[in-house]
Amino acid sequence: MDFNVKKLASDAGLFFTRAVQFTEEKLGQAEKTELDAHFENLLSRADSTKNWTEKILRQTEVLLQPNPSARIEEFLYEKLDRKIPSRITNGELLGQYMIDAASEFGPGTPYGSTLIKVGEAQRRLGAADRDFIQSSMINFLTPLRNFLEGDWKTISKERRLLENRRLDLDACKARLKKAKTAEAKAAAEQELRLAQTEFDRQAEVTRLLLEGISSTHTNHLRCLHEFVEAQATYYAQCYQYTLDLQKLLGSSNREMFPGTFVGNSDTPAPPSGATPATATIPVVSSLAGPCNPTPSAVGFTEVSPPCSGTRKARVLYDYDAADSSELELLADELITVYSLPGMDSDWLMGEKGNKKGKVPVTYLELLN
Repeated sequence: MDFNVKKLASDAGLFFTRAVQFTEEKLGQAEKTELDAHFENLLSRADSTKNWTEKILRQTEVLLQPNPSARIEEFLYEKLDRKIPSRITNGELLGQYMIDAASEFGPGTPYGSTLIKVGEAQRRLGAADRDFIQSSMINFLTPLRNFLEGDWKTISKERRLLENRRLDLDACKARLKKAKTAEAKAAAEQELRLAQTEFDRQAEVTRLLLEGISSTHTNHLRCLHEFVEAQATYYAQCYQYTLDLQKLLGSSNREMFPGTFVGNSDTPAPPSGATPATATIPVVSSLAGPCNPTPSAVGFTEVSPPCSGTRKARVLYDYDAADSSELELLADELITVYSLPGMDSDWLMGEKGNKKGKVPVTYLELLN
């Protein structure tokens, strides 16, 4: 293999000269050519753009793919220039599990039929998630990554060249100052003019690239709008799918649960001092009507889902809330109650003042 010995020696000498100049500048033993304020501002803005683009890119990747192992796998596929395999989303997988479970439990049973409905909704949510991820990858992440791997690498390369040209220029200035003879001064001045020309040319190239950051911001602004549009579409789809599912499950509550008993273990029982008959008579009298319960043969009240709309209710007994979702009650106080779609028929939503929470039906006398 042939080596250009003269070129290698020249490059080595140039590297050594730059290293000496850089070291003397750091030690305060040599002068340094400073860039103008506008150029420094361009450099600062470019560095800030690069740093924040990296952070936004990484965090968006985490948002779209929380699984770190999956992100590493996708990164490797991308670096190997291979197509990333289509990956089933968590929502689609959950939906498939629910549908498979329904086929084993019996799709005609209340639990099985509900699993199918919820599973199909989860699959639609998972598909919407996948569409959102794909759209964001193409319209948002790819332009950010292209900037970091393309434009920024070019800018970094030209900045390094500019720094080398500056070191060469300052080294020539130092040699001119040290020249003693007229011949040495003439040679140093010639080198200085050439170094100044090279520096000015490289500074202009670098400045044009740095000013191009404005175009980068404009492009990223457009991509940001597209990302927000995709996100809005995704969340709108999710809301509509879950709302449709909630309505579907709410409409089937009456068929699945034709009647429940207030003595159910999931419903707070009245205080021990009250007999079953005493506890249920007010409820029977106040809920009389086509959509209200009738007394059962064993003395308890059979409660059907409450009517829609708000009503006033009188509290029969004190009730201590079990958690923050429930409302604490005091005997004889008046509260406003109403039902929500899909809500357990043994409970109502209650409001008093600025407080709101679930309240057990057995503790209330509903008023007309």
